[in-house]
Amino acid sequence: MLDIEFIRTHSDAVGDAIQKKGIALELSQLLELDEQRRSLITKKDQLLAERNQLPVEQAKERGPAIKQQLQEIEPTLATVEQRFHELMLLVPQIPSALSPVGDESANQVVKTVGTPPTFDFEPKDHIQLGESLDLIDFDAGRNVSGFRGYFLKNDAVLLEYGMLQLGLRLMRDRGFSLRVPPTVVRGFALEGSGHFPFGKEEIYQIANPGRLEGGEAVKEPHYLAGTAESSLLAEFANRTLQVGELPVRVAGVSPCYRSEIGSYSKDAKGLYRIHEFMKVEQVLLCEANDEMQEQHLQELLGIAEEMLQLLELPYRVLEIATGDMGAGKVRMFDIETWMPSRNSYGETHSDSALGDWQSRRLGIKYVDVEGTKRHVYALNCTVIASPRILIPLLENHQQADGSIMVPKALQEFVGKEMIRPLVV
Repeated sequence: MLDIEFIRTHSDAVGDAIQKKGIALELSQLLELDEQRRSLITKKDQLLAERNQLPVEQAKERGPAIKQQLQEIEPTLATVEQRFHELMLLVPQIPSALSPVGDESANQVVKTVGTPPTFDFEPKDHIQLGESLDLIDFDAGRNVSGFRGYFLKNDAVLLEYGMLQLGLRLMRDRGFSLRVPPTVVRGFALEGSGHFPFGKEEIYQIANPGRLEGGEAVKEPHYLAGTAESSLLAEFANRTLQVGELPVRVAGVSPCYRSEIGSYSKDAKGLYRIHEFMKVEQVLLCEANDEMQEQHLQELLGIAEEMLQLLELPYRVLEIATGDMGAGKVRMFDIETWMPSRNSYGETHSDSALGDWQSRRLGIKYVDVEGTKRHVYALNCTVIASPRILIPLLENHQQADGSIMVPKALQEFVGKEMIRPLVV
């Protein structure tokens, strides 16, 4: 969310951002609602002020007319305020001048690290490897969970939890405070992070959110979070920090849930696109300073890269174009890891700077050195998300005999250097 005063005084820049990001929003409609809203508020305030200042002898005569006018204004104002709020949530952040302009095709590769392996044998994909090594059971997963269901088994469980543990250790060593955040969340957390209204179709709503202590049903909708980012940000909602507390660095490990609406036939096989997964996410809050934000964006990206280097995987970094980055982003990078079965790189990490777009929604402020309250800038980045990362991990490290080499950094968690086919 942007400040309405900023929108009024920078309507050309906001309109340009709407166009570059492909947001379905008529800015003129928002500005008209803003005018109407301010006019109604002014009329209401004038009537309230008049009523409060009426001498006793005039109150009986003038009071009922004022009450009638207020009763006419208030429902109209409520309707206008609601629609105004809905449109304000659609206003995109102004993208960085450094970001490429265009859709997904305008994304730019800025760095490639490592060399994709060449095999002197016919390599298997992660589905074949998972079945032959008894690591993944898709048939049982579909039977229990339905489409995109899966079971991780045996050493795959140790691989996944080893990577999560490795990610948490990396976060701790980089000065992040660790969290296991809630995954059942209220709507404000998802609206605050920008997942509502954008991406709402991807979020699972809980049909029966439970009962309160007194036995009455919970009426407020609850949802399953698609990322720890929402909860980690909401932890600081409506708080005012001191500048000396910044930057705030927090990392959360949690299950994540995504409905994948509209992608029924997309990446339908394997672990690339699934409904539930585990992730370690890093979130950072900093001062409202563009240069500082850029430094932290690179910091978070470097941590994600370090994680892939520990896993000994080839990858590339992409600068994401305005039309592909989402409404709230100032600047965004994706990391794609080499996946031999796709003969291409596949997205495994996302690194984003959002300025004060989320903190305005959530009311997260700080007091700067001059004593002025300002909204913090917020950033987030994937540390590790599994089981998607198992695709490149299994496929890149496979050997001619069908075994998998375990990266050195994971051997302490898996308890072996090689995952070998079962001996029958």
